[in-house]
Amino acid sequence: MNIHNQIRSRRRALGFTQAAMKTRIGMGQQQYQRIEAGGNANLDTIQLIADGLNADLMLIPRNRVQAVLDLLNGVEPTPAPTTSADLEDPWKELLADLYEEEA
Repeated sequence: MNIHNQIRSRRRALGFTQAAMKTRIGMGQQQYQRIEAGGNANLDTIQLIADGLNADLMLIPRNRVQAVLDLLNGVEPTPAPTTSADLEDPWKELLADLYEEEA
């Protein structure tokens, strides 16, 4: 699910209308509507929307996403495959491009 769909789903789950978001975050309804519809937004705007939805933005390593989703859904988490390298540096996969520059 992309960020736009996540924003829309969270807003609906909280029972907020797009018009209510205008009041909660101080953004024009049309601008907010555009973001939900797939428009581009900068990180500050996404953070503002997250705050208005009582949510936090997080970077979750891809190999840990299923475990996080399981926890959120009240399911026993599926253990992520780990290697000794993961234990030494769990962010290595997420930040692979930075590691490549160092080499």
